[in-house]
Amino acid sequence: MTEAGNAFTTFITTQWKAIAVSLLIIASTYVTLGLHLDYEKCEDRDNCLVIAYEVKDTYLIWDKNPQDLADRMSEATGMDVEIYSVGNEAATIEAIDKGTADIGFVDGAAAWLAWEVYGLDLLAAETKSDGRTYYNAAAWVRADSDMAAAYLDDDPDTDPFALMEGKTSCHTGWLKSAGMLIPMGYLIANGYAEVQGNESEIDSLRATVHHFFSEDSSIPEGGTPYSSYKGALRCMMDGTGDVALVKDTVYESYCVKQSNSWCLENNTEVVMLSPWGQAPSHPVLYNPDTMDIETRAIVREALDALDDDAEGVEILEDLLNTEGMVITNASAHLGTYGAAVADVPGIQAFIESR
Repeated sequence: MTEAGNAFTTFITTQWKAIAVSLLIIASTYVTLGLHLDYEKCEDRDNCLVIAYEVKDTYLIWDKNPQDLADRMSEATGMDVEIYSVGNEAATIEAIDKGTADIGFVDGAAAWLAWEVYGLDLLAAETKSDGRTYYNAAAWVRADSDMAAAYLDDDPDTDPFALMEGKTSCHTGWLKSAGMLIPMGYLIANGYAEVQGNESEIDSLRATVHHFFSEDSSIPEGGTPYSSYKGALRCMMDGTGDVALVKDTVYESYCVKQSNSWCLENNTEVVMLSPWGQAPSHPVLYNPDTMDIETRAIVREALDALDDDAEGVEILEDLLNTEGMVITNASAHLGTYGAAVADVPGIQAFIESR
């Protein structure tokens, strides 16, 4: 190449590097400021609906903006709607309990806690693709495992749940419904796992997990690579763990609708075992002490109508990870959840101490 050609190549390479660095800085800035984005504020505080929304690092200004949800709810209710950023579900519950926010989206375990301890109630709950307002908590394992063989052989003398002892488990997080409370409640209640430590202390659950499964079992913090349903499934599939404690629809969500490089083939490489039990779908919390009956009806109708058109469906899928909402209340939606987790060590004391 000529000297001029070399100079031109060097110039282009330098320019592209500069552009790449600039893009990284912009992306990093938005991620860093993810919890501090300025959403539109209510102009009329007397006609204002505040939505507590867990803003994650992936919600950048141009991608999955919660303001879209606020705008849609404003159109449907005739109210000013404001997004109140929170970092986790505990903050959502606190904001609604204290009146800082009017509604919020949480998982079944957090909703049950909010109902039992704080007296909060539900306006609606998400629906699955088949119309269910619950999902089955279930274990997924690799097809070449002894657990899968025991399950598929249907041999009464070989128990796939008993074979989990000593295996490395992949949980969705600490005190999560399908990823922790329901499966551990089942294993303890049916004599597979023995509670380690004080049966009245919730921290004994961690010791119980590691004693029954493995010291290497994954109980991740939120936002880490193996957290959530997706992370727990990946943990099992990439060989980090042996069994993923997730839900029945997790494979469809992350290996059919999405195409992740770590996915194994369903029915040939992975197997779902018999469900542990049912977990309520993610509901919408509100405080009956601070929201009047008329407002409840208006907000319920707006939530129920989110799937009336393509724009609403896109908001549901992108921001709430669901395809629809149905009207419900805490008693109907969460009533059987307590029995499923009753044998978890310290669960009652944990609730009462909140």
